[in-house]
Amino acid sequence: MDSSIQKHSLLKSIILHLLPGILIGTCYYSIVPIVKMYGFPSVKALILSGFFVLIPFELGFLIYQKRTNKLNSLKELFEYTKNLKYWQYIVYTLAIIILSGIAFKVFSFTTDLLNPLLLQIIPPEMQLDMGLSVEYLKYKLIITYALFLILIVIVLPIIEELYFRGYLLPRMPSKLKNWTEPLHSGLFALYHTWSLGLIITRTIGILPFIYFVKRKKNIYIGIIAHCLVNSIDFIIGLVFIFNM
Repeated sequence: MDSSIQKHSLLKSIILHLLPGILIGTCYYSIVPIVKMYGFPSVKALILSGFFVLIPFELGFLIYQKRTNKLNSLKELFEYTKNLKYWQYIVYTLAIIILSGIAFKVFSFTTDLLNPLLLQIIPPEMQLDMGLSVEYLKYKLIITYALFLILIVIVLPIIEELYFRGYLLPRMPSKLKNWTEPLHSGLFALYHTWSLGLIITRTIGILPFIYFVKRKKNIYIGIIAHCLVNSIDFIIGLVFIFNM
């Protein structure tokens, strides 16, 4: 299967990793003032950016590749579709979440170091705000987190995993060898232009996703883990809303 996949040049790989993030970030920073003007937290700007930019670009790109290569389904674009036993899905998904969680916790100090520097470039009001504050009306948070559940927890992680781990990862240049996973992780972290303070933490924290998906040749464990990790913020927001 690997031999049938044409590898990208390093430049093409970098562009395909970063371009959607630049577009999403541009949309996010452009509409944050509008979103806040209507009394919503800036995370809604991210949700809208995902809907209007991420989905059309990343899913649209995959559909374009399917048609260009005259494939019968999107699945034929992906190398990592090996079937696993049911218990393996559970074990590997939990392993990804636990290892990633530990990495995010251990290296969270890097975010604390970077955020003050980023504040000199990105004003506080433009920073990603999850809305966990009484300054927002309850019904507006309910709307925000309903959209959060649909898009940030379910739809967008699936598309991101298909695009990054399903399509881009297997096509990274062969000459990178053992640097493939770290570079892919770093580019994925840099792709998140709306939360650059997490770049070091995310680079390290996403490595378990990459290694498990690649070693087990299964994109689905990455999708499940990504959705579950994103659901943590949803649960925190839901608890906050119920306690308002």
